[in-house]
Amino acid sequence: MSTSKETVAYVLGQLEPLDVRARAMFGEYGLYCDEKMVALICHDTVFVKPTEVADGYLGADALAPPYPGAKDHLAIPPERIEDTRWLHEFIQRTADVLPVPKKKKPKAT
Repeated sequence: MSTSKETVAYVLGQLEPLDVRARAMFGEYGLYCDEKMVALICHDTVFVKPTEVADGYLGADALAPPYPGAKDHLAIPPERIEDTRWLHEFIQRTADVLPVPKKKKPKAT
């Protein structure tokens, strides 16, 4: 089962006015904040990358793989998605501690 576009729109709406976007990836979505990939939206669930700030937001019992074979991420319970202040803070603080992505070199032809 892939994530519905309605779920992605809802999550993005809950994260306004943060600088966030979603990018389709193999039937699921990557969630970017400040141009850093902070989470995945898989099977209509938001899975945040584990970082040193995560312990203050969700415990180890929230760890789960977003898809088979993936590393564990923190699965946000649906009721927490509704708490916009908590969600904004968690996503922004996660983005703040992640490194800036490296620029890709253009392919030589």
